[in-house]
Amino acid sequence: MAEFQGELTREKFAAQLAKRGLTVNDIFGGYLALIIIVSPLSTPRVVERDPDDDHAIACVLAAHADAIVSGDLDLLELGQHQGIPILAAIQALARLDSMLANAP
Repeated sequence: MAEFQGELTREKFAAQLAKRGLTVNDIFGGYLALIIIVSPLSTPRVVERDPDDDHAIACVLAAHADAIVSGDLDLLELGQHQGIPILAAIQALARLDSMLANAP
């Protein structure tokens, strides 16, 4: 959670947030309202170059998530893990758009 909050403070997001009249706390608070915290039983060794990413993989597995959405190149290079796709944000949005377009 701290890493996500820190990412939101990056300069590349500042203009987009300001344009929409939002703050980091607005986005972070909205995100907190949507999440479920999981506690993985183990952390598999998956991402050789960045072992910290293994914790993200462990959480995804524990949560039985449908996808991983990340800008992390080490994760994106994997493409998937145990059948769970690893998507860039633009890919995830396209997937959601397709799902909504095909919804009854």
